[in-house]
Amino acid sequence: MLQNPIASQESVFFDLAKGLQHTKFGEAHGFSKFSNPISLRDFKSQIPIRTYDEIKPWIFKAHEGAPNVLWPGDVTWFAKTSGTTSDRSKLLPVTQDSLKSCHYKGGRDLLAMFCDQRPNAPLYSGKHLIIGGSSTLHANGSGSYTGDLSAIIVRNLPSWVEMRRTPGREITLLEDWEKKVDLMVDQIIHEDVRILAGIPSWMLVVTHRVLDKTGATSLDEVWPNLWLYMHGGVGFSPYQSEFQRLIKSPNINYMETYNASEGFFSIQDSLDRDDMALLLNHGIFYEFIPRGEVGGASPMTLELQELEVGEEYAIVISTNAGLWRYMLGDVVRLTSRDPYRIQVTGRVSSFLNVVGEELMVDQVENAIASTMFKLSLSAKDFTVAPRFAEDGHPIGHTWAIELLSQNASTLSANDLAVTLDKELKLLSSDYDAKRTGDLVLQMPDIQLVACGTFERWLKENNKLGGQHKILRLSNTRTFLDEILRVIPNRFTMLG
Repeated sequence: MLQNPIASQESVFFDLAKGLQHTKFGEAHGFSKFSNPISLRDFKSQIPIRTYDEIKPWIFKAHEGAPNVLWPGDVTWFAKTSGTTSDRSKLLPVTQDSLKSCHYKGGRDLLAMFCDQRPNAPLYSGKHLIIGGSSTLHANGSGSYTGDLSAIIVRNLPSWVEMRRTPGREITLLEDWEKKVDLMVDQIIHEDVRILAGIPSWMLVVTHRVLDKTGATSLDEVWPNLWLYMHGGVGFSPYQSEFQRLIKSPNINYMETYNASEGFFSIQDSLDRDDMALLLNHGIFYEFIPRGEVGGASPMTLELQELEVGEEYAIVISTNAGLWRYMLGDVVRLTSRDPYRIQVTGRVSSFLNVVGEELMVDQVENAIASTMFKLSLSAKDFTVAPRFAEDGHPIGHTWAIELLSQNASTLSANDLAVTLDKELKLLSSDYDAKRTGDLVLQMPDIQLVACGTFERWLKENNKLGGQHKILRLSNTRTFLDEILRVIPNRFTMLG
């Protein structure tokens, strides 16, 4: 794959095209099992690029039990994840082919790449601590099951993984996160853990509990044979210093992954780099839209060999789970062509995602609108950014909100924070999960700013005018701190 990237992608496209010809989706776009082999030119011209909302009706048909809708055969598993522009959660198909040749294959490749660089690491003499989301699956009555991707993966794990995984399945399958964490810690402190795997925010929750429970000052005292932490889902840099404080061993290594419910996309193939190698023979065919052309009526897509190092692209994928020319929503920067490596730089639309909460602009705008309505208030402007603990890891969100002047004297700090928090939970299942028991995200921190604050910032930065907009969401505090600095006196409210 790394040595023959173009041939790998050609092979993937050929296999996907054969599958497409045996689906109702393929027939609707002029391809059938009686057609000639599909060329890439016809594939691009006859199938438009789709967002989730546009492919959703097809997914729902498969979810209702119809066979051969997006991929040959029945689809048994559907991953539920947040992030769409109109729904609280997305529903994404997960086929047996995608589990085998994408998700599990990606995991095997990650371990192989690590062992190739650290051949003396005794990974398989102990346990692997794997922390996912909710592992409860719900039957929909048509023979399929819906839940987090982690739940689907746990139910289908190969035996060679299951025998090394901790905690046990009876704990992993619990839906109550607070109860799960307590039971998990009670079990794993007695295990010989060699590998950690999971989103950094949740891993910190569990590892801090481990130290509290054992009285240890570092994880090395509990797990002296810890060698590898496989992380992904959010940027690792805000958490890195805290993990370095928690793990003192010179043997510890960190490997980043880029995987999602839609597929397993890339792996940090070198421990000496901060980018990731694209997985090009894992059942996913990639197309790329230059970032500046995203949002156009009919954007042209580029193939792998047409990409330029240093440029940013929005990713379009076709997969053996039945996503066809699907706009993933992520933006990546190409960092290398030999092999093809990327860095994830953000989303096509503005977003806030420091612990996996993935809040979108429309979600926060709807949440604040509902909050203002319920409290009989009016917001003039606002912006949202992460809030960090003293050690640098994110613990919540700070909202700078400018109210109409007549509202400030009647405002209740607690009511605003509680109501806003409640509305966000209703709009985003991922935010809701991260707010569980204050384990990862704390109550919103509300900074009420004086009337005219945002206009003053725009004026000072020569941005007054209809074409300039206030940044709603950011994964850094740069803009928020600029706003707060221009305020001589502000109201501060902690929910």
